[in-house]
Amino acid sequence: MRIVVAMSGGVDSSVAAGLMVEAGHEVVGLTMKLRDATATEREGRAEGSCCSPDDLRDAASVCEALGIPHYVVDYRDAFRKAVMEPFARAYLDGQTPNPCVLCNDHLKFAALVTRSKALGAAQLVTGHYARVVETASGSHELRAAFDTRKDQSYFLFGLTQKALAFTRFPLGEMSKDEVRATALRLGLPTWDKPDSEDICFVPDGDYARVVTEILTEIGEPRRPSRGALIDESGRVIGQHDGVHRFTVGQRKGVGASSEGRRYVLGVDAATGTINVGPPERLMASGLLARDAHFISGRAPGPDDVVTARIRYRHVGEAATVRVDGPHLDVRFLSPVRAITPGQAVVFSDGDLVLGGAWIVRSQELKPGADAVSPTASHS
Repeated sequence: MRIVVAMSGGVDSSVAAGLMVEAGHEVVGLTMKLRDATATEREGRAEGSCCSPDDLRDAASVCEALGIPHYVVDYRDAFRKAVMEPFARAYLDGQTPNPCVLCNDHLKFAALVTRSKALGAAQLVTGHYARVVETASGSHELRAAFDTRKDQSYFLFGLTQKALAFTRFPLGEMSKDEVRATALRLGLPTWDKPDSEDICFVPDGDYARVVTEILTEIGEPRRPSRGALIDESGRVIGQHDGVHRFTVGQRKGVGASSEGRRYVLGVDAATGTINVGPPERLMASGLLARDAHFISGRAPGPDDVVTARIRYRHVGEAATVRVDGPHLDVRFLSPVRAITPGQAVVFSDGDLVLGGAWIVRSQELKPGADAVSPTASHS
């Protein structure tokens, strides 16, 4: 069987390719060139980044070691339009975006599935830690990886039935230690390569600088609003240099009061206001989300209790989901901390990923009321 393996240059995709070769398949390695090297990478100061020129060379080295062809496809323009520009504009709007979800949803899988079929492949294989399970009815489910520490199913909630039917995740039943041991056994040069940690085009973690650079490069006339830091009593306690420097739950850069530390409670890009206050004000019992996608094509019923994760490392909280026109009204059985506009909320039932949506704002359910209203501190 001819199989295309998406090669990122890391140990995970290297092992995915190696396992397919070992299984006797005709394997083609395909690497997406998504961006040019950043200044930090050119200076050799970026560790743990991904999709860099070094990664392309590593992918080529792995393919050479495995004796399989390797192709590089230039997707830099598409990556900028689908991921980098929306990332920067989201910060303009006071949101904290998740570009890895956007990349998988709007670029990687759509492009890779199309390219793989054009190459005559029967399957696309990637190194993601997740699982695809075919049901008795012939539909496909996305399930979490066995290694919960590395599970990446959160980033894949936007995959369609068509993509899942064509895609295979061979690492879904392996631990990271097993993956590295397999890479060593197969003689792959990436066996001890560090995992990527940061957003690929922000390898030094300086989001504010990257947002400014992207907005300048694309000629965006708007710039991140400057404004006031306002405490829970409505008092101005300081000024800031741009809303893109703040995210809900952040403590750095907001000062402390006599009662204790302050945290960012909300970001209002229209006025440039950063609302700050004590940590207990970060708790909320619900959220409003948009652009929902459910893998089965059907949302949970209003009385179904699911697990909702509001960020990648969030363990999840029990919640109910109600479709409200173009939005989802998500209500938690227990309050959750630091619901952040722009992040994805992902729903699951055990290890079965049901789908997800994009957080618009937190909401507070009033005792005894059947309706929700925006939390005042998250303006």
